[in-house]
Amino acid sequence: MVRPGKEFYTDRGYELLRQDDNVLTASMEDYLEMAYRLGKDKGYTRMGDLADALNVQPPSASKMVQKLAEMGFFNYEKYGVIEFTDLGRETGECLLRRHKTIEKFLMMIGVTKNILEDTEKIEHNISDETYKKIMLLLQFMEQNSRLQEEYQRFTAQHN
Repeated sequence: MVRPGKEFYTDRGYELLRQDDNVLTASMEDYLEMAYRLGKDKGYTRMGDLADALNVQPPSASKMVQKLAEMGFFNYEKYGVIEFTDLGRETGECLLRRHKTIEKFLMMIGVTKNILEDTEKIEHNISDETYKKIMLLLQFMEQNSRLQEEYQRFTAQHN
């Protein structure tokens, strides 16, 4: 059972995503999130691994990583490893949490096809308010398994 408030954090995560004029594009968010996924345990990742994971060519990945390094998310030298700054680690964690929350929400409501694609489309276009309401709904449903079961029966009748 999830404790109330367990998934809630300060607005710092949202501030990180929208710092000053350095608003992250959807593509930048994807690079940061994937780099974090690949390197969260080690604190770094390699350019080739990031390019492979995102299905892009290494020169494209290198350009984006250099841009993100200039914005303060990574420490990176050409042909070296991609290391996270504190800002990069915090932002990557926030992006991954948002991705997982939306994916979990889609699964909870019974989506079975195109979950990854839908998650990707939603996560870059969701407002803070909507994201927070989805987190609340997920917590509520986790704490009320009877309602989850009722919802599943209801949707089964309407498929």
